[in-house]
Amino acid sequence: MRFFDVAFTRTFAGSFTALRVARWGWPQAPEGRPAIILMNHPGWWDGVLILLMMRRFFLDRPGFTPIDAAALEKYRFMKRLGVFGIEQESARGAVRFLQTAREVLADPRHMLWMNAPGRFADVRERPVPLAPGVTRLPEVAPDAVIIPTAMEYTHWTEKRGEALIAFGAPLDAAELRGLDRAARTEAIRDAMTAVMDRLAADAISQDPERFEAVLEGRQGMGGLYGSWQYLRALLRGQRHDPRHGTRGRPGDAG
Repeated sequence: MRFFDVAFTRTFAGSFTALRVARWGWPQAPEGRPAIILMNHPGWWDGVLILLMMRRFFLDRPGFTPIDAAALEKYRFMKRLGVFGIEQESARGAVRFLQTAREVLADPRHMLWMNAPGRFADVRERPVPLAPGVTRLPEVAPDAVIIPTAMEYTHWTEKRGEALIAFGAPLDAAELRGLDRAARTEAIRDAMTAVMDRLAADAISQDPERFEAVLEGRQGMGGLYGSWQYLRALLRGQRHDPRHGTRGRPGDAG
């Protein structure tokens, strides 16, 4: 895990300005209860962010995450990271997923990280898609809490993008199990929608003060032009700031 944390951190830092968590959206995972981190699925980087979040927020809690079995064959090393394969679009795959989820969540220390849609889905898609197995999770793990989580990738003023995350308030699986499946689905969807919409509003603001950066990436243009900017500042006796935008710098009006 330490090796892949270093590798994934370097990969992330080369492509993003920062990994930012909304100040209102820090994770709340009660001790002594298994947790399901239920996320949207906006892009390829989601898998990288899962590992980065595991290592920064839940270092003492083993994490497991399902992905498409065919995709796992392309990234077999991920089996060492708690990733397990599922057959999508098949009844056998759905049954096997629920069996594995039950086994994982039987341990109160464990966390199940999974994408709610079961497929890539744009952050603007409404209603928020939910894979059928999501609704069944409270039945196989009534002691768990479900934490609706939103992720979004966007570009602000820098060359590289911003990775934004927010965790919502935990949902009690036992309470959800008491609802019929249609009402349960809507309760989970409403919670996901609320977190995603609130994160979207913060993303639109392009205000880094609404977030706390938990991982800094590379700043500025980089390359030959970035080197020239650094040398010019050095020759002038100035402090080199590689960022393109000025918002959020000390003393700036915005």
